[in-house]
Amino acid sequence: MSTLRMAAVAAPFDRDLERDFDRIAALIATARADGVGLLALPEACLGGYLANLDGGADGPPPLDVDGPEIKRLAALAGDMVVTAGYCEHAEGRLYNSVVCVTGDGVLGNHRKVHQPLSEDATYRAGDGFAAFDTPVGRLGMLICYDKAFPESARSLALDGAEIGVCVSAWPGSRTNPAADLAQDRWKRRFDLFDQARALENQIVWLSANQSGAFGDLRFVASAKVVDPGGEILAGTGVAEGIAVAELDVRQALETARRSMGHLRDRRPAAYPALAGGEEELAAARY
Repeated sequence: MSTLRMAAVAAPFDRDLERDFDRIAALIATARADGVGLLALPEACLGGYLANLDGGADGPPPLDVDGPEIKRLAALAGDMVVTAGYCEHAEGRLYNSVVCVTGDGVLGNHRKVHQPLSEDATYRAGDGFAAFDTPVGRLGMLICYDKAFPESARSLALDGAEIGVCVSAWPGSRTNPAADLAQDRWKRRFDLFDQARALENQIVWLSANQSGAFGDLRFVASAKVVDPGGEILAGTGVAEGIAVAELDVRQALETARRSMGHLRDRRPAAYPALAGGEEELAAARY
């Protein structure tokens, strides 16, 4: 058996890119000392997230996926696989993206597909989900609100993803916020989505999130590692920290899928609306 030590981060990040890199370097060093092979950093950890979701907030600095900042991240990663969120600049457009790197360079890049509230005032939407191979297994990446849509993680699982990595800047509730963040209803949703996506697809799930506050937003932290049965193996709660767990990923997937294989036992012909185009989906919806 071959085990993988993996970790998901809850930490604060802001517009000071140098300070962000200092924090990332420290997190990578801590994870490396603990034997971590896969580290998930939060959404927008390179330059911070939006200060609010009302449509008028300044965004983080735009970076090119093949630019010096991502190369710097890869150099810090070294022999570790690291995922990190950033504002991607491509062909004159901005995307809320997450990149996966090692010291050898970029392994994968995902542009956030689903945009909450007024995020679309800053970013263009991505257009799909695809898994990719890495030294620690086949990964699929999502960003924050993407995980609220079962089709997102299912698409990755059907593409062979063994590990789903969801990076977030998930805040507490904007209306009727709980005084105790641990009791916040958006925090509860964050956790439920993580466990449901792991369980329904029978994959390992890493969930990283911003912590602290930025602008008008108070983030729920709650970084975690979830096994293919939907059980939380490690979590930070609502505090800054690193959730670390060790698992034989292939064995865990085989065990979870041995009797009831959720991907194997699907009946696609029974879900015709999922196979239709936009017109068919719209008709089914309304």
